Amino acid sequence: MKNLLDNILNPEDLRKLNPEKLPQLAKELRAFIIDIVAAKEGHLGASLGVVELTIALHYLFDTPNDLLVWDVGHQAYGHKILTGRKEIFHTNRQFGGIAGFPSRKESKFDAFGVGHSSTSISAALGMAIASNLKGETKKHHIAVIGDASIASGMAFEALNHAGVSKANLLIILNDNAIGIDPSVGALKEYLTKVKTDRKLAAQNNIIKALNFDYSGPIDGHNLPKILSELKRLKSVKGPKFLHIITTKGKGLQQAEEDQVTYHAPGKFDKISGERIKKEASLYTKYQDIFGKTLVELAEKNDKIVGVTPAMLTGSSLKFMFDKFPKRTFDVGIAEQHAVTLAAGMATQGLVVFCNIYSTFLQRAYDQVIHDVALQNLPVVFCLDRAGLVGEDGATHHGVFDLAYLRCIPNLIVFAPSNEIELRNILFTAQKGLENPIAIRYPRGTGKLLDWQKPFEEIKIGTGVCLQKGNKIAILTIGTIASNITEALELISEKALFSHYDMRFVKPLDKNLLEEIFANHTSIITVEDGVIKGGFGSAILEFASENNYQHKIKVLGIPDNFIEHGTVSQLQYTIGLHPKSLSNLLNSYS
Repeated sequence: MKNLLDNILNPEDLRKLNPEKLPQLAKELRAFIIDIVAAKEGHLGASLGVVELTIALHYLFDTPNDLLVWDVGHQAYGHKILTGRKEIFHTNRQFGGIAGFPSRKESKFDAFGVGHSSTSISAALGMAIASNLKGETKKHHIAVIGDASIASGMAFEALNHAGVSKANLLIILNDNAIGIDPSVGALKEYLTKVKTDRKLAAQNNIIKALNFDYSGPIDGHNLPKILSELKRLKSVKGPKFLHIITTKGKGLQQAEEDQVTYHAPGKFDKISGERIKKEASLYTKYQDIFGKTLVELAEKNDKIVGVTPAMLTGSSLKFMFDKFPKRTFDVGIAEQHAVTLAAGMATQGLVVFCNIYSTFLQRAYDQVIHDVALQNLPVVFCLDRAGLVGEDGATHHGVFDLAYLRCIPNLIVFAPSNEIELRNILFTAQKGLENPIAIRYPRGTGKLLDWQKPFEEIKIGTGVCLQKGNKIAILTIGTIASNITEALELISEKALFSHYDMRFVKPLDKNLLEEIFANHTSIITVEDGVIKGGFGSAILEFASENNYQHKIKVLGIPDNFIEHGTVSQLQYTIGLHPKSLSNLLNSYS
C-alpha cells in the first residue's frame, strides 16, 4: 500500500485526501512518531494520544489562517510533522534542531509558543477577541488542553471570561486522566463520572454552566466521529467546548500500559516498545537525593510534610508519598495554590517542603512574596531543575531563580555545590528556621558515590574555601563549582586561583567576602543563572557598598533566552563549560 504520509508536506496536501483514507494516515503518523522518538528520544505518549485529533483539526480547519494553540505542547509532534517539519523532525529537541514545543519563530502554524501548562485558553481567547475587533468574524480559534492542565487556576480564569464573550473559540478537552503523573483532584473525579454517566454530562455540567456549547464526551480515536463533530461545531457561533476521551500512548502497548514512564521514555525498540536500558550511572540524581533524604528526615520529624504541583515522580517526592501518603500532597498543576497552601500549613507549625521545578516557581511569584516572605513563614522551597536543563529548552531552563528570589526580603537563598550540601541544608531547614528558604539544585546526577554521610548543620550565610590561591578569587554558587574544579585541573598556573563555594546568595557571607577582597586582586563570579541581577550582581553590590575597587568579572547565563541542546553543548556555547573556563583562566596567567 502506498504510504500516504510521504506525500504530505503541509495541511493543504492533507486536505486533498479522501476522508476514508485518514485512518490509514493515522497509523502511518503514529508509526513515524514512534520511529523517530525511539531513536532520538523525546515526549512520546502525549503525541500518540492525539494523532486522530491532530489530523482532523488540520483537515477541517484552514490552518494557519485558523489559529490552533496546543496547551503545554507535549502532544504537538504530529502537528509539527504535518506542518512542514517532517523532513527535519529527527532533529527534534537536539542542538540546532527544531524545538520540542510549538514556537512562533519556528513555524507560522505554531500560533502561540508554549511549554508551561494552562495558557492555551487565555491565548486563544485573546486571538479570538482580536479577530472580532478586526472584523474577522469567520476566523476560528482552537485551544487543545488536557484534563490535568484545565484544572489549573489560569485555565478557569480564561473559561470564566470566555463564557461571557462572543468569541469564536473552540476549546477541546483532551481527557486521558493523566498529565505526566495521573491527574488528581475533584475535577478529575467529576470528569471520570461524566465519562460513565451521560445524564451527568447532560444535566449537571460545569462547562455548560459557564455558557459554553458543550458536546461530548466522544471517542478521540474515532476519526469519523471527530470529523463529524468538528464539522458541526464550525457552524456554531460563540464559545464551544468539545470533550474527547483519548488514551495516552495510543498505538504502542507499553506506552498505554505504563503512561508515566512512556511520557518521555528515552530510547526504546520501535517494534517491541521495550526501553533500551542506559548504562546505569554510579551516581544518584539530585531529585533522588532530595526524595530519599526527606523520607529519612520525616521518619524522625513528624511535622514534616511535602507539597508539589503535579510533580510527584519528577521531583522524587513520590518516595515521601509511598512512605507517608497522609503527609504528602500533590495539588495538581497549581503552583500558586501549592505555595499558599504551604504558607497556610506553616502558620500551624508544620515543616513544609514545597517542591517545585525552578521554571514553574515563576508562575507563583506573587505568592512567594505576598503569602510567604511578607509574613516570614518558614516554608522550605526545594527548586528542582535549576540552571540549564537541556533538551526542553528555553521554557524549562531554571536560570532566573537566583535573580528573582534574591530581591525578596526575609528569603534565604541557598545552592548546594554537591549532594552532601543538599542533604545537610535539608537537615538544617527541618530543624527550624526563622525565615523561608529556597534551595535550588540541578537536573541530573551528582558526582559523589558516598553521599549518605551523617548530617551536619549548616550555619546560615556561610561559604567555604575549596582551594587557596594567591591572586585571583573565583566565587561560585551551586553545582557549577565542579566546572571550575575541572577547569583548574586543566591550567598550568593553578596556584594563582582561590576557589570559594559561597553557598548562600542571600544572606551573603560578608565576613568571608571581606577576607577574599583583602587577599586577592581580582574576582571572578560564576553561576548557572542569569547574570542580570543574579549572584554576580550581588557581589558587585557588595563591592560598591564597601568601596572595593577590584576588577570583577561576572560569568553566567547571558541576557538572552537559551535554546535546547545537551547541558554540555549549551555550557560550551555560553562559556561555562570546563574547557571554556580553563581558556579564560589561562588568560589571567
